[in-house]
Amino acid sequence: MTARAPLVVGFDLDLTLIDTAAGFRQVLEVLGAELGVEFPLEEMTARLGPPLDHLLAPYLLPEQVAPAGDRFRALYPDHAITTVPALPGAHEAFEAVRAHGGRVLVVTGKYTPNAQLHLDHLGLSSDHLEGWVWGVGKADVLRREGALAYVGDHVHDVEGARAADVLSVSVLTGGCTREELVAAGTDVVLDDLLEFPDWLDTAVLARDA
Repeated sequence: MTARAPLVVGFDLDLTLIDTAAGFRQVLEVLGAELGVEFPLEEMTARLGPPLDHLLAPYLLPEQVAPAGDRFRALYPDHAITTVPALPGAHEAFEAVRAHGGRVLVVTGKYTPNAQLHLDHLGLSSDHLEGWVWGVGKADVLRREGALAYVGDHVHDVEGARAADVLSVSVLTGGCTREELVAAGTDVVLDDLLEFPDWLDTAVLARDA
C-alpha cells in the first residue's frame, strides 16, 4: 500500500488569520504625515491583498514608491503588531490541521519579518512561513510543500490556489464578496475560520476515501 502524503494546508495572513486593517491604516497615517501625503485610508484598507507598492503607486511619484514601501515596512513593527488581533477561528484552524497530523503553512504577500512578528505575538505557530509572494506567485510554495488546500480571503488567493492545482478555500473576512470569490473559481466559501475545522474533517475523509 502506498503511504498517504502528510496533510499540508496553507493560509493567507492578512484578513484571513489576522485583522490587519487598523494597524495597516495607522502605519499609512504615519507614513503620509512624513511624506506630506493624505492617503485615503479607508479606501486603501478596505480590500487588503495586493502588494504594498501597488497600493501606494496611485498617490506617489514613481520614484517615491519603493522608498515609501521601505519606510512603511520599517514603521510597521511599532504601529501594527500589538494592535492587530487574530480573527475568530484562526487558532482553531491551526489546531484542526494538527489534529490530523498535518503541517501548517502561512503564505503571504507581507514582508516576512513583519509577518513573523504577527504570528509570534498572537501565538500562531506555523511550520513554514513564506512572505513576499502574491497571487499566482504563491503557487510555487504550495506545490513545493505539497499542500492539499490554500485558505485565503481575496480573489488573488484563489488564483494562487488554482495555479498550484490545490483546493481553494475562501473566507468572507476580507474585502471580497462571495460572488467575486466564486467567480474567481474558489472551491468552497466559508463565513470565517470558525467553519474551517468541520470543512477540513470532510475534506480529509474525501481525500482518504
